[in-house]
Amino acid sequence: MNAGRIVVGMSGGVDSSVAALLLRDAGFDVTGLFMQNWVEDGSGDCRAEDDRRDAVAVSGKLGLPIRFRDFSREYWDGVFQHFLAEYAVGRTPNPDVLCNREIKFKHFLDAAHELGAEGIATGHYSRVDCVRGEYRLLRAKDRGKDQSYFLHQLGQRQLAATRFPLGELHKDDVRRIAAQHQLPTAAKKDSTGICFIGERDFREFLGQYLPARTGEIRDPSGNCVGEHPGVFHYTLGQREGLHIGGVRGRAQAPWFVVGKDVERNLLYVDQGHDSPWLQSRSLRSETMHWIASHAPATRFACTAQTRYRQPDEDCEVELHDDGSVSVRFARPQRAVTPGQSLVLYDGDTCLGGAVILHTDAPAVTHQFTRNDAA
Repeated sequence: MNAGRIVVGMSGGVDSSVAALLLRDAGFDVTGLFMQNWVEDGSGDCRAEDDRRDAVAVSGKLGLPIRFRDFSREYWDGVFQHFLAEYAVGRTPNPDVLCNREIKFKHFLDAAHELGAEGIATGHYSRVDCVRGEYRLLRAKDRGKDQSYFLHQLGQRQLAATRFPLGELHKDDVRRIAAQHQLPTAAKKDSTGICFIGERDFREFLGQYLPARTGEIRDPSGNCVGEHPGVFHYTLGQREGLHIGGVRGRAQAPWFVVGKDVERNLLYVDQGHDSPWLQSRSLRSETMHWIASHAPATRFACTAQTRYRQPDEDCEVELHDDGSVSVRFARPQRAVTPGQSLVLYDGDTCLGGAVILHTDAPAVTHQFTRNDAA
């Protein structure tokens, strides 16, 4: 019996390939759709044409029709310009979150409805259920691959129309299923890099849009310890790419980014992975998005993630009149970064999330003064 028409976002990877296979075998009337969301500029390994060919090959193997849509303008307007604006003011944005909200579960969903489909499916590792008429976003069974963190901006309309066929599977199972059915993508490497832009030298790529200026790297006391090629290339807690040599009077220990002053083009660093300049106990968010369309309460306890694949962190949440929240963690957190996403959970249920506005870490709030008047 036909279970209804559904459009699967075919990325050319193994996950979306197996998602389409599982839905086909479950009796759905499946159509694939390949999204082009970036106009290749020749600056890196975008692999869009390779992915397109693989999506076509998989669809042919499964006997499924495939459609194509160009969302590159929508991606530029809805995702990439915001990405650049955030970097320009020294924050570290998460384009995958916006990409899911603005492209994969907005324009893609609209395109599926135009094709007469009842809903969409993707190869994300997450789950959806419905309890008393309310749709919930749940973590995947494979916690190591769970992607609910990147999906926290979805709402009731999107979840009601979305299936995640891989939510109950582990990645090894997905590879095994693909190999058993001899799918062309069975052994294909998972994609990395910025959503839809692909793998490339990030510093060089960003430099095409945000011209960099060299500047001083200083320790928290204001002493110059090196030079950076552009302050917005770095994020809190970063160790790589600092190229700080031996500093007189300092131990031979690694340096980590602990603060940025974009206005004065200064990068601040300290030694030690757990530098006190990176520690925070609380944060304030921008306006929260609640998956259920409302907060659980004005004050409540839950767990939180401030970065992908982070262990659950116990916290207390207070909702403010402007829709933002204050979060107090049970223990200090390292390198909580403005511009990244705070995502709240009740067990396996994702409650929603928001962009981190600021924290109480001294690297963010302390006014560096010594040797710092220049």
